[in-house]
Amino acid sequence: MSEREKAPIVRDAERLFENVGEASALFVDAIKAFGRQPFEGRAIVEQIDSLGVASMGIVLVTSIFIGMVMTMQFAFGLQRFGGLEYIPRVVSLSFARELAPSLTSVIVGGRIGSGMAAEVGSMNVTEQVDAIRALGADPAKKLVMPRLIASIVVMPMLSIFAFVLGLLGAIIVSATQFGVAPPNFIRSALESVSLVDFMSGWLKTPFFGAIIAIVGCHFGLTTRGGTAGVGQSTTRTVVVVSISILIADLLLTKMFVLLLGTG
Repeated sequence: MSEREKAPIVRDAERLFENVGEASALFVDAIKAFGRQPFEGRAIVEQIDSLGVASMGIVLVTSIFIGMVMTMQFAFGLQRFGGLEYIPRVVSLSFARELAPSLTSVIVGGRIGSGMAAEVGSMNVTEQVDAIRALGADPAKKLVMPRLIASIVVMPMLSIFAFVLGLLGAIIVSATQFGVAPPNFIRSALESVSLVDFMSGWLKTPFFGAIIAIVGCHFGLTTRGGTAGVGQSTTRTVVVVSISILIADLLLTKMFVLLLGTG
């Protein structure tokens, strides 16, 4: 059966499995490259700065305002039943388990994943990747591995940053609109969130970081068609990263429910 005769759903399914296989192979190559000399320490530090430090602004803004919005939504609902004292518990648990790790990864992943796809894709269409191969170097080591390690390192840090800022936004709204004193909010939040609750969310972030880096680099290395192809790869990266993180979140949550007894 020719490519033109195949149903669109069949072609899409084939492309999906091809992309998953190629991305998995790229991940394995990057992991193997980590142990080979020379060690790309400087490149890793540069990527940590580019991916992590440069993303703190968007994490700051989104986390604070999400904390404010979530607090208002929960407060208006709990107010009907006289349960305003439960606001710190609900908000802190929501941020610890899901909002800080997952939502931050989706938002930041779109930014840094598309940046990787654009950067690597531009190098690919201008034949810089071919030049790396011609010089005897491995693109998986020079381009993918530093971005993979940096993403795995920075996502847990950004998750903690988002958790603190989200609670700060919640404290501001609780104190100014609902009369919950900040010390009472903090005390109630600390009593409600256990280490298991926090770790069940935080431990997801290295997996999300790996997904972001591999998807971004994969679409960058497979970019074709000049600048138009770079734009298409960037768009695909944002979509695939977001969907992949949500799917991985479901699977990891189920795993932590079985292992830790919590989601």
